[in-house]
Amino acid sequence: MVNNQIKEIKTQLRLAMNGTASASMREKGLAYKLNFGVELPRLKQIAAGYEKNHELAQALWKENIRECKILAGMLQPIDSFYAEIMDIWIDGMPTVEIAEMTCMHLFQYLPYAPQKSLQLIADDREMYQICGFLTIARLLAKKGDMEERVANELLDQALVSYLSGSYALRKAVLTALKKFITNNEQHAFSLCRAVEPLKESTHPQAKALMDWVTQEVDLNFS
Repeated sequence: MVNNQIKEIKTQLRLAMNGTASASMREKGLAYKLNFGVELPRLKQIAAGYEKNHELAQALWKENIRECKILAGMLQPIDSFYAEIMDIWIDGMPTVEIAEMTCMHLFQYLPYAPQKSLQLIADDREMYQICGFLTIARLLAKKGDMEERVANELLDQALVSYLSGSYALRKAVLTALKKFITNNEQHAFSLCRAVEPLKESTHPQAKALMDWVTQEVDLNFS
């Protein structure tokens, strides 16, 4: 049955193929073995035609196709997606786009997401960190608050990752920090206090982070 569903899905993807979008993604460095260029609203329509199914989602994830990996996150049931499987998926993420889509449609809803996301941002593998910060951003958008100990852990790791990571990781860090301070003066104060030592830093990214924090705090609370 799953094989038939995979064939059906691939047929729908071919019919919805957008060559212009696919070419644009390639130009932007989003390299996939196969990319139909199907946009998110159409992928949601395709996913709506199937019930969430672990076997189907796992089979879709194994396909080296952009749209199949996005659909996998949409169709994966929460209760059968264990932390060990999450690690396997992150290991197989080809692009940050897939990380963003998977965090949006799956990771943020996992019952163990709060604890696991903190483990991810402390990992030494960059894609793990990216997924951790993106998941934290989603969780903060829903809840907006966190315990002081957890907040301090987030800020400590955010600074380390921002100063040592790639552009993609820095972007994920800022996404999380933006949600961290939105409508929360205590969080904004904690962030300002955390970056205060960077005033004396000669690190090339230190000034950029300081400037971003100043701008975001002013926008939110001035």
